[in-house]
Amino acid sequence: MSLNLEILSRAANEARGLCMDAVQASQSGHLGLPLGCAEMGAVLYGYALQHNPDKPRWIGRDYFVLSAGHGSMFLYAWLHMSGYDLPMEEIKRFRQLHSKTPGHPEFLETPGVECTTGPLGQGVGNAVGIAVACKMAAARFNTDEHKIFDQHVIGLAGDGCLQEGVSAEASAFGAHFGLDNLILIYDSNAVTLDAMAKATQSEDTAARFKAYGFDVQEVNGQDMQQFLDALNTAKENNNGKPKFIVAHTLIGKGVPEVAGTQKAHGEAGAKFVDAARKGLGLPEEHYFVSKETRDYFTEHKKKLLADYDRWDKTYNDWRKKNSEQAKLLDDAIDKKVPGDLLSKIPEFPKDAKLATRKAGSEALQPLAKAMPLFISGSADLHGSTLNYITDAGDFTRETPKGRNIHFGIREHGMCAIMNGISYHGIFRASGATFLVFTDYCRASIRLAALSRLPNIYIFTHDSIGVGEDGPTHEPVETVSSVRLMPQIDVIRPADPEETAGAFVAALQRTDGPTFLALTRQAVPMLNDIDVKLRREGVARGGYIAKKEKGKLDLILMSCGSELQHAMAAAKELGENVRVVSMPCFERFARESEKYREEVLPDSCRKRVAIEAGVTQIWDQYVGLDGKVIGLHRFGMSAPGDQVMKELGIDAKHVVDAAKSL
Repeated sequence: MSLNLEILSRAANEARGLCMDAVQASQSGHLGLPLGCAEMGAVLYGYALQHNPDKPRWIGRDYFVLSAGHGSMFLYAWLHMSGYDLPMEEIKRFRQLHSKTPGHPEFLETPGVECTTGPLGQGVGNAVGIAVACKMAAARFNTDEHKIFDQHVIGLAGDGCLQEGVSAEASAFGAHFGLDNLILIYDSNAVTLDAMAKATQSEDTAARFKAYGFDVQEVNGQDMQQFLDALNTAKENNNGKPKFIVAHTLIGKGVPEVAGTQKAHGEAGAKFVDAARKGLGLPEEHYFVSKETRDYFTEHKKKLLADYDRWDKTYNDWRKKNSEQAKLLDDAIDKKVPGDLLSKIPEFPKDAKLATRKAGSEALQPLAKAMPLFISGSADLHGSTLNYITDAGDFTRETPKGRNIHFGIREHGMCAIMNGISYHGIFRASGATFLVFTDYCRASIRLAALSRLPNIYIFTHDSIGVGEDGPTHEPVETVSSVRLMPQIDVIRPADPEETAGAFVAALQRTDGPTFLALTRQAVPMLNDIDVKLRREGVARGGYIAKKEKGKLDLILMSCGSELQHAMAAAKELGENVRVVSMPCFERFARESEKYREEVLPDSCRKRVAIEAGVTQIWDQYVGLDGKVIGLHRFGMSAPGDQVMKELGIDAKHVVDAAKSL
């Protein structure tokens, strides 16, 4: 079927009208991209995308990622017109309380929205991650007889996305690993928010992406046939290169007063909407979609559903002949986790003295065998973070079944790509770097928490115990800063057995990310605490590691490598002392009030906490009557044990603080 230019041109202008009306009504939003890219939206949603509006999460669909999330009305207009469960009432409630049309697209809030995008460049990383997951899924589940995964990932990005460094990291990764299922459309309109783009950039963006290893085409993005031809060329050319389409557009097309200027980027054109709608041939009726356009999309949806039915027959035939693989896929989609994971990790020798990063490596291996769709990656640090899955191979363009991803020195790109893998929904993504480099990743980690993605961050070298590398590599504030982020669990285990429990807890959590903070330095086995209690206590966030004998007089609290000091101090301070291990504040907060009172009874206000980091976050547990031993400065360069002693992170200071109360 050829492109119906007449009806799709009408649809493009009516989509412009929806965007104008919504932005004008809310007195907020961005008109530039939705108006400038309307023809491309018409081609994508009215002709080229493989999707099913009735089943937005269909695993065989093409993925469309709007990286330039400020242009959200572009996406909402086309989802509405193409038949998703996004009625006109929601278009009219754009950017309003509890609507399905928030200011920037949000995953699981709006049917058809693949990723939470907003911070520029994130969607490029997400698209790369989805493309990785699609390659992995095809390699694992397709057979010679049945191809159930054969799709493309199409991202739409603007100058802002491509100026952000995260998109450069992700794009370089995507080209190196041969993601020829990725098509990145560059809305090249020569405008950014403050000024014309020439005020801040003079690079040849097409040449840059060609240098990365992309196939590059250049088109008029408002010529629908030209754009479709480029899209088809990109889809058909499986040459091991991702595709980059430079689509030149007129930002704010349809509002002559601002079109082609930086004023078109935001809502400045809203005051000209009435005249603009008239110029586009739209009637006085607002939120107007013609019967002809409705009829076209109704017929197009029938074709989409017929295509889906053909795929579904292939899928069901595949299921009959590949029952074990089908169950594996079902469990992955349903986020099922084996219930006996702890039993798969052998107990550590009682005389072991291991860094928790090393203990994590040993725990990871049996867990990875139990969960074959668990993926591990590292930002060029597998040899230090120790999260490599043995006998699982590397993900490369030649071996997409490999489960270890070499992200290179691209921490932010790694975490944005991890988000994309999780948005895809089949694989469990994990990634590793040094904990101090969390700050390179924070925007992506924040979006994972916001979107409740079950990512696992295996971040090592967690404190001043790093030692000789010095304060640039010693994260004194980082653990507490991540604890302040909603919807993410931060687990800092104290010894190898707590580490085993931490890894299992991370895998069992499927409604949000988990951040594992692991030591570089060896820590002793805390054999005074029962193994079962250490392992299972992590899942509750806090537990009684040493119970007092007789009347409770004092509570000592800690986590991570400093719990050993609390345990040692308790022996010196006497029998009326309780020690509480607090590996995860967030999990402890989710426990019942009854359990929390049992662990930290309100009747005992004499409390001391110790952690090799900033202290303020412990105040919620220590209270006004207690003391926190920690740091109010950056670290220093020396052997780690010497740094700890020099900065007062030891049992002696716990004892002194307790006696001073």
